[in-house]
Amino acid sequence: MDAPRIMTRDQHCISRKQIDEDVLKVLYRLHRKGFLAYLVGGSVRDLLLGRQPKDFDVGTDASPAQIKRLFRNCFLVGRRFRLAHIRFQGNKLVEVATFRRHPDAEELPDDPDEHFHFVQNVFGTPREDAYRRDFTINALFYDIGSFSVIDHVGGLEDLAQRRIRVIGDPQVRFAEDPVRMLRALEFCARLDFYLEDDILQVIKSSAPLIADASPARIREELMELYRHKVSGKVLRMSKELGLLPHLLGGYRGDEASLQLLQLVDDRTASGVAIDEAFAIAALFLNRFFRECPAEKETHITTALHIANEIIIPHCRYFSIAQGIRHQAREMLVGCFRMARGRGLRGERRFLEHPFTPRSLELFRLWAQVKPEHAALIDTWSEAIKCPTQPPSDTEKKKRPRKRRRGPRRPKGRGGYPKDQQKVE
Repeated sequence: MDAPRIMTRDQHCISRKQIDEDVLKVLYRLHRKGFLAYLVGGSVRDLLLGRQPKDFDVGTDASPAQIKRLFRNCFLVGRRFRLAHIRFQGNKLVEVATFRRHPDAEELPDDPDEHFHFVQNVFGTPREDAYRRDFTINALFYDIGSFSVIDHVGGLEDLAQRRIRVIGDPQVRFAEDPVRMLRALEFCARLDFYLEDDILQVIKSSAPLIADASPARIREELMELYRHKVSGKVLRMSKELGLLPHLLGGYRGDEASLQLLQLVDDRTASGVAIDEAFAIAALFLNRFFRECPAEKETHITTALHIANEIIIPHCRYFSIAQGIRHQAREMLVGCFRMARGRGLRGERRFLEHPFTPRSLELFRLWAQVKPEHAALIDTWSEAIKCPTQPPSDTEKKKRPRKRRRGPRRPKGRGGYPKDQQKVE
């Protein structure tokens, strides 16, 4: 068994000043009580690359029960993968995981239904834990006891070479968890790293497997692409490798859609937050316009029907809430209204609609993909800033209410019951 590569404090750039103070509290308490206390995973990778991590995960040889005894503000979560969450002020959570390992064959339970739960909860050593991880650059540890970086799998060399490498046989690891293929492309795009040709070939041959992955996992990974501003790049790579149709149920990934997603990423990079409804609308806007041309003769109910036909299957498959589905549909139809131009029936009501400003945001990006719509942006922007006002009270006098015509209803047919009616 090869010894791990150790990078001492004077050989790396990680400083405790870069680590969240609550995370440091957790690390120090575990260390003082005699347990191993490591920063693990993506946070170590990012610190070594000079990036500030958004999240810090802690690994330890303390069991979940031992962690809970050490921290009064700790609660245990997860049946399939037991974790400790330690809560701090501001609803901040620090996640602490016990080192895991792959169980031996004779350790597996007789009941196949219990296999997955059991496999995820066999505790092990730091080395065994490192070999369970997906990519070498995500299997680096920072030891709070010695302030050193520990590498069991060659991740430091891969960081230096800017390379994404799978731990173990890529064919086996992608078959175990097909979502790893999408994550490999995500890290390539996020970090500007590369994948070696043999791994690219395995992704091509294994692409159909991702259709069997959990829709919830894929949905979360897709949102990660949007949050990290790489959806355009990753879906383009997915298309080139044959992964995209299996990932999104036959999604074509035409050039206009990929260009629009890149613009959405640029918008997010400028500081504008992305949400799932906007992401879904951007994903399907080009298909929507292909099936529902923005012609003045096309009725709005037709546009609503086509938008539903496109959005609903996607949202049902990924168990997306009806409210998000409704928002995405309204943005598609809002872009349809804008593409038809000004002065059509129902314009004032459209300008007052709560989703109209968001439709304009999407349509503004779309006009960069399809410049023929660019002339409409300024006129719609001005209209939304200064919507048409209804006539004021001085311009439109309040009309007196018309008197009711026809005979009154005879007493006894409504109002009080007969035995309670007044008698004069």
